[in-house]
Amino acid sequence: MSRKDIGKIAELMKNDFKSAFANPIVTLLLIGIVILPSLYALINVEACWDPYEKTDNVPFAIANLDKGADFEGTKLNIGNELVKDLKNNSKFDWTFVTEDELRKGVNDGSYYAGIVIPKNLSENIVSIAGDDPKQAKLEYVVNIKANPVANRLTDAGANAIYTSLNAKIVEIINLAAYGKLGELQSGLASGASQLSSGGAQLQSGASQVSSGAAQVSSGASQIDNASKTIDGYSSQIQEGANTASSAAETIQEGSEEIQGSVDPSLMPDGPVKDYAQGNVELANGSSELAKGSAELAEKSSELAQGSAELAEKSGELAQGSVSLAAGAELLSNAAAQALFTASSGLASSADSLSAITGINETLLGDYFFAPIKLDRHEVFPVPDYGSAVAPFYIVLSMWVGALITCVLIEPKSSVGTPYSPFEMYTGKLLIYIILSILQASVTLIGALLLGVYVSNYLLFILSAILVSVVFMILIYSIISAVGTVGKGVAVLLLVFQISGTGGIYPIEIMPKLFETISLYLPMTYGISLVREAQLGVVWSNYWPSLIILLAIGIVTVIICLIIKEKADEASHYFEEKLEESDLF
Repeated sequence: MSRKDIGKIAELMKNDFKSAFANPIVTLLLIGIVILPSLYALINVEACWDPYEKTDNVPFAIANLDKGADFEGTKLNIGNELVKDLKNNSKFDWTFVTEDELRKGVNDGSYYAGIVIPKNLSENIVSIAGDDPKQAKLEYVVNIKANPVANRLTDAGANAIYTSLNAKIVEIINLAAYGKLGELQSGLASGASQLSSGGAQLQSGASQVSSGAAQVSSGASQIDNASKTIDGYSSQIQEGANTASSAAETIQEGSEEIQGSVDPSLMPDGPVKDYAQGNVELANGSSELAKGSAELAEKSSELAQGSAELAEKSGELAQGSVSLAAGAELLSNAAAQALFTASSGLASSADSLSAITGINETLLGDYFFAPIKLDRHEVFPVPDYGSAVAPFYIVLSMWVGALITCVLIEPKSSVGTPYSPFEMYTGKLLIYIILSILQASVTLIGALLLGVYVSNYLLFILSAILVSVVFMILIYSIISAVGTVGKGVAVLLLVFQISGTGGIYPIEIMPKLFETISLYLPMTYGISLVREAQLGVVWSNYWPSLIILLAIGIVTVIICLIIKEKADEASHYFEEKLEESDLF
């Protein structure tokens, strides 16, 4: 850039300042341009300062139809109690009307919402303590068409009533549950005593079984010893039976020989006949003795065999008796121990319930109503909603201010002038930058007077002024390069940046298009800079936003200068044709 070029640029700057103060109307217009953007920001911040704490003028209708109910001899009317509570509640403009008035008022928009308390409310709540509990219900009537935000506010009112009603229900449940817990505690204690007594009896009986089993075992041992003795004698019996059988056979043979050689009937009477007759009878008796001896031998053998079997079974009986004694002892110990354990468990439960039934009813009611407490810890706390949305509206006002400035004080084309496109662009830029600084300053002064919370004042002021200057350069460059088309581009960017920068609503809940283009919108980084400086800086967020915002500005200026150098004449021709239409 030559000295001549610098001189022309300075000449353009000087002429602009002369023009600004040469005419009072121009001066007033410039003052208006400086102030107007601040109003855009400050009015919106004030309107959003604390909307959820200004609901006391929002009309909310209540129709109480509750007939009440009896509870343990006491007359309860939960509906009347709710109405009494609401009359002391200043959150909304509670209006108590009939059911017909409520429905008509909500329908025509006189009330944004209303709650109908049914006639069986108390009856259903009290039923919770009985055998046939019924769910209590409230009817919440809300007019969605009346206002897009009002129904969100009245939802908070309905929730307050719902919370109050639940508190009443918890109170009734506590009264009923205390009686049931007392009965349960008494029953568990009695059961524990009975189980303990039964365990002792079972252990005593099992000891008797064990003692009897020991006697059976002892008897079986005696039988086993006797059977062994019998088994020893059975062999001797067997030997005697064999001897008797052999002798019987000899006697049988002798008696048969006597009977064959002597016939007493042929002998004369006398001593010889009598002797012969005796020998015959002796032979006959010997035969019978032989037969008896054989039977005796057979039976003696069977006796010996039976004695052996008896000895074997007696041993098994003795062994089984010992097992029975051991099993009885094991059974007695296990069963008794199980009963004692159950008794101990029930007794412990009874003691626990006894402790519970001694707790303060109010404390217990609070616990049941909210058994888990959410302990809230705020990171970078902001005292009011207005301060929280201030970064968005301040940055938005800077874009609007730059757009208004460039529309009212339109950047000039170099066609028909002694200046080059670059000289015209650079020479006219200063007045715009100064106006952007003044706009940011007025807005910041107004925000501070309004009471907007600021964490770091110096960083907040510098960041806001920087954003305002960058925005002015961006819009000035675009309009300077392509004229009226640039104005359309600036307005289009404004439209997308209102919803696509995450200034109010999280960008994650917006349509995919906005989430995608958010990374390329200047206001995304402008809001980030101002928010970090105002509400608590995190440098890992601040520096990247600053670098990207400056990069967007530099790239835009370079591109626009190239376009202006190449298309300045075409842009001027386009502007002339628009002026010829008498519409622009």
